[in-house]
Amino acid sequence: MPTSTTAPLAVAIMGPTASGKTAAALEIARHIPCEIISVDSALVYRGMDIGTAKPSAAERAIAPHHLIDIIEPTEAYSAMQFRADALRLIADIGGRGKLPLLVGGTMLYFKVLRDGMDTLPVADPAVRARLDAEAAETGVPAQHARLALLDPITAARLKPKDSQRIQRALEIIELTGQPMSSLLTGDSAGEPAPYTLLPLALEPSDRSVLHERIAQRFDQMLEEDALLKEVAALRARGDLNPGLPSMRCVGYRQAWEYLDGVVDRAVLREKGIAATRQLAKRQLTWLRGMDERLVIDCLAPDATQQALAQVRIALRDHPTG
Repeated sequence: MPTSTTAPLAVAIMGPTASGKTAAALEIARHIPCEIISVDSALVYRGMDIGTAKPSAAERAIAPHHLIDIIEPTEAYSAMQFRADALRLIADIGGRGKLPLLVGGTMLYFKVLRDGMDTLPVADPAVRARLDAEAAETGVPAQHARLALLDPITAARLKPKDSQRIQRALEIIELTGQPMSSLLTGDSAGEPAPYTLLPLALEPSDRSVLHERIAQRFDQMLEEDALLKEVAALRARGDLNPGLPSMRCVGYRQAWEYLDGVVDRAVLREKGIAATRQLAKRQLTWLRGMDERLVIDCLAPDATQQALAQVRIALRDHPTG
């Protein structure tokens, strides 16, 4: 989605997990009037604070934060919902004379905000129930094989055990008669965006150091059983299950397995760190395909100051509202 050079400025702070996105955003917020829009599919859930590394109350007091704690873990939040909410918030924040600061690592959200997205059908409970029953009987890989025949483009980008996305793709085919890949063409492509986007990407110059950060952060989540206590409290609600999108978030899925007695603590740690590193790898792969981004080494001691400097330069040419 092309942006106008005269439209108000919005800043995107993107990067893999543990790259310091929150620190960079707060550094900017301390010097420039702004409001932060979370671009994170896990931060939307209430009651999920430890495993999502949700900004603390003190951090959130530095600047207004949006799209955090907006739904229950039983509910779903789509990329289309995010796009509508983000566009509304960008306009509202700009109207208040402040800088919209989009911060997070859910790259699909950034993609649909930038490129647009055709309207997909809402979930159909009856179809979902039938697909769930089918998965239980024949297995998710069999559904993936069926999807490969009906929509090979979508199937090629999904793992054979990614039940949530495979079943959503099959549901769309059943409801529309068309493959999802043909619908995701970007209905707003070609329309000028109502803002000029400054894309700042926090990326590591040494992947191994980022891996160390990820391990340290996961270990901090396990200190005093903080993550396990959080997941235990979520389980005690009685309305959650490991198949929900919220409980499939990295860290929560592994903690649920531990509390089920499926894995021990050492395996919980190993699988949690491995899953987080895989997430970071996917995030970096997406970022490398974004040619227009401005890269900042997230391992540099002055990374947050570099981000602030780039925003100040951009503000010389673009208004904030």
